[in-house]
Amino acid sequence: MSFLSTLLPAYAEIFLLVMVSVILIVDLFVVNQNKTLTYVLVQLTLLGCSLITVSTHQPGVAHLFNNMYVDDLMSDVLKLFCYLALSMMLVYSRNYLMVRGLFTGEFMVLALFSLLGMMVMISASHFLTLYLGLELMSLALYAMVALQRDSAIATEAAMKYFILGALASGLLLYGMSMLYGATGSLEVAAVSNAITHGVPNKELLVFGLVFVVAGLAFKLGVVPFHMWVPDVYHGAPTAMTMLIGTAPKLAAFAFVMRILAEGLQPLVMHWSSMLEILAVLSMALGNITAIAQTNLKRMFAYSTIAHMGFLLLGVLSGGIDGYGSAMFYAVIYVLMTLGGFGMIMLLSREGFEADTLNDFKGLNQRSPWLAFMMMLLMFSMAGIPPTVGFYAKLSVLSAVVNTGHIPLAVFAVLVSLIGAFYYLRIVKLMYFDAPESHVPITLQPDSGILISFNGVAVLLLGIIPGNLMSVCAVSVQQSLLLH
Repeated sequence: MSFLSTLLPAYAEIFLLVMVSVILIVDLFVVNQNKTLTYVLVQLTLLGCSLITVSTHQPGVAHLFNNMYVDDLMSDVLKLFCYLALSMMLVYSRNYLMVRGLFTGEFMVLALFSLLGMMVMISASHFLTLYLGLELMSLALYAMVALQRDSAIATEAAMKYFILGALASGLLLYGMSMLYGATGSLEVAAVSNAITHGVPNKELLVFGLVFVVAGLAFKLGVVPFHMWVPDVYHGAPTAMTMLIGTAPKLAAFAFVMRILAEGLQPLVMHWSSMLEILAVLSMALGNITAIAQTNLKRMFAYSTIAHMGFLLLGVLSGGIDGYGSAMFYAVIYVLMTLGGFGMIMLLSREGFEADTLNDFKGLNQRSPWLAFMMMLLMFSMAGIPPTVGFYAKLSVLSAVVNTGHIPLAVFAVLVSLIGAFYYLRIVKLMYFDAPESHVPITLQPDSGILISFNGVAVLLLGIIPGNLMSVCAVSVQQSLLLH
């Protein structure tokens, strides 16, 4: 077996790193302000990564780099959705960033570096690889938030994000060092084995677990580690907010799966009770605080906190049903969030950010099709049938009920009803209020097609959710070797 063939599962990461280097050099010679060549190269890179990921997929679980990297169905599926999310983000944000002078080679290269970090996180089977991927992704995102140097609010958001991110990384490292002290290994499978068959120091293990869960909770943005979410979502340019709110959530889900569901599965009694508290607080605070927001980006930030609480419900339910429904929820959440932030960017223009609720007043009179797409996205986020958000919530709730957490399921339904209010308020503003502005909405053909695809996908996946749900369930089952 040749050396190159042993690297086969990591070809996508290698290709991406090579292309980032090529794009960096090519961009130096691109004098075109629109950066068309750089943009096309980035989209071709994402397409190439997708083709490599699909073509190099092998059944079963493959380990390489001394068991530090794992290639399985779950990692391949999550990577494909990350490529899709990044590609959609670039299409939506191209015109928005161009008029603000932010559509630069640096922006696109940082986006690709953050993607590389996500891919490393998704395929990590060792604490060091997990941490390496996390830092690569995070550092690129911090820099992207701060790209708009002349904006005080963006610089402030970047500082908050960086300082709190560094704090969370410290918590995570401290927890990992304790787990290493208790088990003598940093490899995910070996840690699980040591806890099950060895005689580790139980107090040290649980203490380390608390720090690891705290670090993970920050990356997901759940209460009480949510302080950065509203400020960063509001302060960053909308394109950067869209990136932070979408693909990294898939990588964070993979992180939770690798550490909790694989490495620390024998401690499930301890961490599931922690996740229960985090989920309840996040759903309550996220949904209640979102009602008071007049800025759409801040409202989406608090709704994200609530959605992540819902995702944790799936994780703490465990088993194929629980983990599969959590993965399905994460994918659907990303699809809906792309559409929501995409709509803000489509309605924005030079010198104007369409990020307050009043900006959506009377949208039906200005553009009936865009209003209909936004209505589908809001219905989906609220969990109203026949949109796919309803099935995402239903699959998580059924997993929660099947594991006997009936009070949790009842609580989740009640806070979701509160959440429905602020989503439906946007629909009311679009259809029943008079518009505050009569400036014609001009759409680029590609972003117009994409928002239509986004809205229709939310509806179609709601009518036929079975295929995607089964892909999520099968990938989790094969990757975690569940029975």
